[in-house]
Amino acid sequence: MLKIAMLGAWHVHAPDYAAEVRSHPEAEIALVWDNDAPRGEKFAQRLGVPFQADLTEVFENPEIHGVVINTPTNLHRDVLIGAARAGKHVFTEKVLTATLAEAMEVARAIREANIKFTISFPHRTMPHNLFAKEAVDKGWLGKVSLLRIRNAHNGAVAGWLPAHFYDRNECGGGAMIDLGAHGMYLSSWLLGKPKRISSMFSHLTGKEVEDNAVTVIEFESGATAINETSFLSAQSPFSLELYGTEGSLFIGGPEGKVRLNSSLVQGKIEGWVQPSKLPKALPTPLEQWVGAILYDEQNHFNIDSAVALTELMDGAYRSHNLRRQIMFPLT
Repeated sequence: MLKIAMLGAWHVHAPDYAAEVRSHPEAEIALVWDNDAPRGEKFAQRLGVPFQADLTEVFENPEIHGVVINTPTNLHRDVLIGAARAGKHVFTEKVLTATLAEAMEVARAIREANIKFTISFPHRTMPHNLFAKEAVDKGWLGKVSLLRIRNAHNGAVAGWLPAHFYDRNECGGGAMIDLGAHGMYLSSWLLGKPKRISSMFSHLTGKEVEDNAVTVIEFESGATAINETSFLSAQSPFSLELYGTEGSLFIGGPEGKVRLNSSLVQGKIEGWVQPSKLPKALPTPLEQWVGAILYDEQNHFNIDSAVALTELMDGAYRSHNLRRQIMFPLT
């Protein structure tokens, strides 16, 4: 049985990961640690497991095989490196770190420790996004020129996001570093290496961090990605649009459908078509992590993809703060 320590209850997804660990037949939660003791004790009580106040003791505990990290973003570097050096397998919520420099430190520790590492990129497991990847890789749209992703909710105006999600020091940012991360990792997955990036963030609710954000990325292929996100948008379903020289692909929107129009794949059929069969969903990121630890199964969300996300995010925030385009690779 794989024994897991839950490190932090700070992130809103911590209860979801805990539930997933507990539902897995070959894993169990052994204990909880949190940098905020009352929060951690409450989470541990809810899970019916001990609370350990000393993180060093967690890392030195030989019965702990892996850790699930849901700490504030500004603690990621130290917690991730500490876990790796202790030989614990690591599952972490995105982003890896707020800066590329920190991400490179973490990556070095992960590689030296030779542990199983997974970052949570759930949108890359979903059938509709796997279809988008297939469309790009197989050239169904011709040469891709534009990708647009919108991933937004109304947490800041509806009042359901926790107050600490607006703490710039803990989070490293607002809507873009949290919710916009999904669009970022989808963009690099679909389009490759970035060339330059430009951002515009706003603070409509007066919060310390941005609540509405747009980032535009040019990739080495020549394609452009527009990544839109917000904590202000009511009734805003996920949407992904891909445009190429031979066709277009629309995913999501109000109808939640996948629609393709391409001269390269339809033959005699004209206009928009809805695929009758989408790719099979991949195992969840946490399932992949457990499978990699126990059976050396494939893990799609490794340290390289985690660093790539941080590089994009670091560039996005530099662009906004400096009010100019940022070129890659970052220095």
